[in-house]
Amino acid sequence: MSDSPTAGPRSVALFEQASQLFPGGVNSPVRAFGGVGGTPIFFSHGEGATLVDVDGRRYVDYVGSWGPLILGHAAAPVRDAIAAQAARGTSFGAPHAGEIALAEAVRAAMPWLEMMRFTSSGSEATAAALRLARGATGRSEVVKFDGCYHGAVDSFLVKAGSGVETLCLPDSPGVPPAIAALTHTLPFNDLGQVVKLLRSKGRDIACVIVEPVVGNMGVIAPQIGFLEGLRDACSSAGALLVLDEVMTGFRLARGGAQELLGVRGDLTTFGKVIGGGLPVGAVGGDRALMRRLAPAGPIYQAGTLSGNPLATAAGVATLEALAAPGVYERLEATGRRLEEGLRQACREADIPCQLNRVGSMWTLFFTEQPVVDAASARAADRGRYARFFHGMLERGIYLPPSQFEAAFLSLAHGPAEVEATLAAARAALRALH
Repeated sequence: MSDSPTAGPRSVALFEQASQLFPGGVNSPVRAFGGVGGTPIFFSHGEGATLVDVDGRRYVDYVGSWGPLILGHAAAPVRDAIAAQAARGTSFGAPHAGEIALAEAVRAAMPWLEMMRFTSSGSEATAAALRLARGATGRSEVVKFDGCYHGAVDSFLVKAGSGVETLCLPDSPGVPPAIAALTHTLPFNDLGQVVKLLRSKGRDIACVIVEPVVGNMGVIAPQIGFLEGLRDACSSAGALLVLDEVMTGFRLARGGAQELLGVRGDLTTFGKVIGGGLPVGAVGGDRALMRRLAPAGPIYQAGTLSGNPLATAAGVATLEALAAPGVYERLEATGRRLEEGLRQACREADIPCQLNRVGSMWTLFFTEQPVVDAASARAADRGRYARFFHGMLERGIYLPPSQFEAAFLSLAHGPAEVEATLAAARAALRALH
């Protein structure tokens, strides 16, 4: 075990203890700093845009619990909603009005989602979407894109991004070859490959699943016409288009990437923001398709904690806050200032970079070439990113501990946090030479 120069003594001690209890010392692989080296930081608490570690060090946080904390840490509306619900009960395993309130808040922003089913995570939501797509079409095969991560589901752990990419494992042992053989993996932003496959095997394809804006090989935007072409190709082949908005839903716009980009999926999956930081996910679509799920239909899906009252209360509070005027304009303005400043800092340091940003999601790649798919993301200088990560950490800025994860802004990030970040970046970039 190597010690990180930026991990304090209490973090180091806790990681040694955790390593005796959890595989790799963590409960989700990307937390282990495998992509950047060193010892993970253990945190004590968060407030607004700030995280405080167990050694008392403060950081401007751009991880945001991997996306859900769009209001910031310990946001008062979410905190108050959770406390009020906790006083009434933390789990029922039975229907309650909070489920309806959250579903209505989702549908108010995305009226094309006529019905939905809550789950306890984004991974559960994508697993349910896959089973529903297969059951509804009577087909077994699925198309995904190299570098896109749709949760720790066997059918999707084939050339996945995120934690799998960080650990240099393009596939996971334990996924049976027969299951992996049902998953076709194509390059993101290459519509021609999709059209060719669907023309030759369309009658076997249940669905095409895609992150409309990728966040799990770093942020990568769809090129003009790509999503529209997927929509047309799926419709022609009788396959469903599943838009995985676990990361982008309610983050890029109130109506998610589908509002921002103007393309609709047959099924949509959610997580992250709709739980306000608590474990929740959802899959939604039109009424006829969703009624195929049990108990209305024959396709089974269940979860004891689905629609948990604490999670739905946190979700309702978050979505209500996001419905206020000017919210997404503020996020865009903050993101634009940060993007411009980081680009300028790289130019001043004479270090080639690509800053990919869509709204409040962004990634800095150290490469001269545009990053438009998994291959170009992998070509970026990961060693330089690791050094930059630790340089920023030393200066009080917490970035994703992986080149292949998105960074996130929140409404708690203001001019002071952005200027502190840019000052740290200028110093960290100079130190890379």
